[in-house]
Amino acid sequence: MSLPIVGQPIPRLTGPSTQGPFDSAQLAGKPYVLYFYPRDNTPGCTTEAQDFRDLHGQFLAHGCAVFGVSRDSLKSHERFAEKQSLPFALISDPDEALCTLFGVMKNKTLYGKPVRGIERSTFLVDAAGQLAREWRGVRVPDHAAEVLQAVQALGT
Repeated sequence: MSLPIVGQPIPRLTGPSTQGPFDSAQLAGKPYVLYFYPRDNTPGCTTEAQDFRDLHGQFLAHGCAVFGVSRDSLKSHERFAEKQSLPFALISDPDEALCTLFGVMKNKTLYGKPVRGIERSTFLVDAAGQLAREWRGVRVPDHAAEVLQAVQALGT
């Protein structure tokens, strides 16, 4: 299976989320953001979630939904979303189906030991269901604002 390519359609995506079953078919005609992050309740992931939370109203003003994705369980996501007052859904991907589709699983080093985990990445899908933009190897500071600028550039 090949990775999504900017300008090409994204296949239908489904999975359990903190706001009920996620199905990208229900987003037809609307842009959306999928941001992949390594783990709930870790410093960088918490900051990233807070940044998307704080800008959420602006994403919605452009008709754009935001979804966070990690391998954490739905229960972990629910606790994380409640603790951080996240207004958007977190999608649980324990079988790594979405992670594999977007090619975000990477071998990394943590405290000197090799581990396999999610490379922080974000994908913007336009109203036509095509990949409009991708960010891989994301650094958290100012990232959510950069994604918002890309949404604004779509002209929605």
